[in-house]
Amino acid sequence: MDIRRIEASSVTSAVKKLYMDMNYFIGEDIMCALKTAAENESSETGRNVLAQLIENNNIAAEEEVPICQDTGMAVLFVEYGERVVIEGGSFEQAVQDGVRQAYIDGYLRKSVVDDPVFDRINTKDNTPAIIYTTIVPGDRINILAGCKGFGSENMSAIKMLTPSAGIEGVKQFILDAVRYAGPNPCPPIVVGVGIGGTFEKAAMLAKKATLRPINTKNTDERYAALEDELLCEINKMGFGPAGLGGDNTALGVNIEYFPTHIAGMPVAVNICCHAARHSQCCI
Repeated sequence: MDIRRIEASSVTSAVKKLYMDMNYFIGEDIMCALKTAAENESSETGRNVLAQLIENNNIAAEEEVPICQDTGMAVLFVEYGERVVIEGGSFEQAVQDGVRQAYIDGYLRKSVVDDPVFDRINTKDNTPAIIYTTIVPGDRINILAGCKGFGSENMSAIKMLTPSAGIEGVKQFILDAVRYAGPNPCPPIVVGVGIGGTFEKAAMLAKKATLRPINTKNTDERYAALEDELLCEINKMGFGPAGLGGDNTALGVNIEYFPTHIAGMPVAVNICCHAARHSQCCI
């Protein structure tokens, strides 16, 4: 079995570029959705807000400045090929160095504190990043990355439903979570939903779901239909752009699922603001 060797510096460079690019350049899926929303929004205030968001994104790209002042906490989902060997350092350190360089050299806001309860001292480089790694066949490293601002992260929720709750219980919890969030997560939002697994797996699935382009659908037709249904119901809530009223409270609903225990049905909702910064690369 051939082993592929990758320099740690190559990983660092790739991660640095991911984080600088995603903070300066809005995803094409989000930009298209914002433009469509602006065309279809019945509220004049809502249309004005959407126009400002589009203008903001254009300025950010032209001047290579952050889309939003909250440049988030770095989260990466990594598929690590079993035939890859990192040379000149460790993979973990290479990723952390990439995030560090992006936030320092890219003039991105550093928002991470070292202790969550007592000291809360800023680490001054936005590390450590959160890295979820899966070993897969092959000799490539696939990185799906995002940076999560906490105006929307703070509105996320999880519930350990029992199987008797059924599909109606799942829908009710998701809608209740979005309704409770209201205008706080800077709508129009992207709603990531994780169903199944265990307590922590459902939350990971929900976070990963927010990084999936909103112009894609779950490959299971049942879940794809549920995504459409929930999006429709959320937009009926009327919070609208910036929470000022209108038809476009959400741009997309993405659902990911995983097998679970016979006695449970965990459901997590991870809400993302309209910036929905995400990017991916293959090394």
